[in-house]
Amino acid sequence: MADGKRSADAAEWDRRYGGAGPVWSGGPNQWVAQELNGLPPGRALDLGAGEGRHAVWLAGRGWQVDAVDFSAVGLERGRRSAQALGVSGRIRWLVEDATLCTPERASLDLVLVAYLQLPTAALRAALASAASGLRPGGRLLLVGHDAANVEHGTGGPQDPAVLQDPEQVGAWLRACGLAASSAETRRRPVPSSLRPALDCVVLAEAPPHRWAGH
Repeated sequence: MADGKRSADAAEWDRRYGGAGPVWSGGPNQWVAQELNGLPPGRALDLGAGEGRHAVWLAGRGWQVDAVDFSAVGLERGRRSAQALGVSGRIRWLVEDATLCTPERASLDLVLVAYLQLPTAALRAALASAASGLRPGGRLLLVGHDAANVEHGTGGPQDPAVLQDPEQVGAWLRACGLAASSAETRRRPVPSSLRPALDCVVLAEAPPHRWAGH
């Protein structure tokens, strides 16, 4: 993806996050909470953290979190939320393009990618790079707007080029050496709509023997 296009995208998100109120809800997405609540805390990467709602939620459960996003304005909102809740010491706020993030190998217990809607090649490369940071037994959770949402759901981006399906994402993660334990299209109720939103939810794990012999 061209640097100029990404810079323009970052400026647009800075503008959106610079409004009077939050762009997203304050709490975690329901699939994030469902899949991650109760996990023993460790080190996490929140890739495409936006306003930091998931980084703050994880930090409140004892995780040490690197929150990465190209919007400095969005991360500043997250920083203020973390301070208000007394968890700012557990989060590093990193203004960085999620497509260029390269975590240290085997340094992470969790990678969270929530609604990072990128074109196929960019998202696949970002996931591969993030997955390389997982320790043996570490988890990667992707939650995004499903490809079927345009025709059968509600809300979300309407450009099919930035939408994926669970089988596709699961195959990418298997190619990275992860085991996809769950890959589903899930229906998420939307209060203002009679139709649900359709989300792509994929949970994968790094095998226990990962990096053996390296």
